[in-house]
Amino acid sequence: MIIGQAPGAVELTTGLPFSGRAGAELRRWLAQAGIDEAHLPYRTSITKCFPGKAASGAGDRRPSPSEIALCASWLDAELTLVRPRVVLLVGTLAIERFWGRVPLGEAVGRSRIDGERVLIPLPHPSGASRWLNDPDNRVRLRRALGVVRRAVRGLDNAGSAAKMHRST
Repeated sequence: MIIGQAPGAVELTTGLPFSGRAGAELRRWLAQAGIDEAHLPYRTSITKCFPGKAASGAGDRRPSPSEIALCASWLDAELTLVRPRVVLLVGTLAIERFWGRVPLGEAVGRSRIDGERVLIPLPHPSGASRWLNDPDNRVRLRRALGVVRRAVRGLDNAGSAAKMHRST
């Protein structure tokens, strides 16, 4: 499962999560981690409505605490229904919700077990983010994509073992 911040302007018109430029960049990252277009996981966000553009004009407005609270039960319901074993936390809002408030550089490139699921933080793939301009942060992203690759392989191996068990 992939959890981002909120739908953007493109998603507002297409009705599809991560369908804008940031989504295209995220799909490139996922391809590097071994997840192709045909195998994209369930995608959702912390809030369900486009928050509008940021006052600065750089990117979208961060949803307010009240907007986040209004959508929390929807996200909780999605998690209950989907029951993901791996959750990719895309951007600081998703990371804060599930990992805690930490500098992005301390979370990206790591993973954490949360009950029965693995949490993997990623930076936001938006062009408005300047975080990846730092070479150290690009290394962190590559490390994070390696973590995603290993988690996907673990799911594939678990699925293969389950299929073998059912057939015996």
